[in-house]
Amino acid sequence: MKLRIATRGSALALWQANHVRDTLRAREPDLDIDLVVIKTQGDKILDVPLAKVGGKGLFVKEIEQALIDGAAEVAVHSMKDVPAELASGLIMAAVSAREDPRDALVSAGERRFAELPAGARVGTSSLRRQSQLLAARPDLRILTLRGNVPTRLRKLDEGEFDAVVLAAAGLVRLGHGGRITEHLDPALSLPAVGQGVLGIETRGEDHYTIARVRAALHDGDAADRVAAERAFLARLGGGCQTPLAAHAVLDGDELTVTGLVARPDGSQILKSLRKGPRADAEALGRALAEDLIDQGGAQIIADLLA
Repeated sequence: MKLRIATRGSALALWQANHVRDTLRAREPDLDIDLVVIKTQGDKILDVPLAKVGGKGLFVKEIEQALIDGAAEVAVHSMKDVPAELASGLIMAAVSAREDPRDALVSAGERRFAELPAGARVGTSSLRRQSQLLAARPDLRILTLRGNVPTRLRKLDEGEFDAVVLAAAGLVRLGHGGRITEHLDPALSLPAVGQGVLGIETRGEDHYTIARVRAALHDGDAADRVAAERAFLARLGGGCQTPLAAHAVLDGDELTVTGLVARPDGSQILKSLRKGPRADAEALGRALAEDLIDQGGAQIIADLLA
């Protein structure tokens, strides 16, 4: 049988797709697998901050369409890029084991976050990161940083920035883990929903592909954590324009979910947490979202989307 894996063309996306391919082949060495590289809207628009592009699924829609059109059987995503609702007829057949979900600081001179000088130029493409960094250090200059991981590191090395903030998972997967100056504590920078997890998407009726993908790649612990985080996202309905974060941690069968809604300038940060059985993951995520709505989160989101 032949499988086609739809993926973006960045170095990180190709690493992820090849990881899925290699894991599937480890179970079935004779499996014929091709990669189908697709350029998404988010890949095409590189000179505009994501928050200004608007919409949801900027790195996902075209790849989902390939599944719908029958051009691929499997799609591989960074779960943090996947909207709360999948396209009709598609399912997330598996989620991978979680790499380190934290944000990572890479800085010139290996300065830690607290050691950055006043006015330091910090690059990020994320309003989520921007809001939290400014809340902790309003003296910093947060500048827009787009492009793939190697491009972002190159811009730092060429002196355009004093520091950049990226997902630790992407740096580690591409062999740049040694560049990390500091892993940012979630208390400082709460991670994005699904950060560090790969999502493997298929057509809902393709039961044979679903079964082989789940057997090879699905991680139950990561799935429960991500289910809580994505339920939080679904209830709040945010996109790139809204600084939202959620991070779930498992301790045995107890799940602790922390959520955040913020204003981009860091002037208002709302944060709360919920604990409960992992079996109630989605309910915990929704309840956490309701807590933040009651605190004023709905008004923040309304203001940003107005």
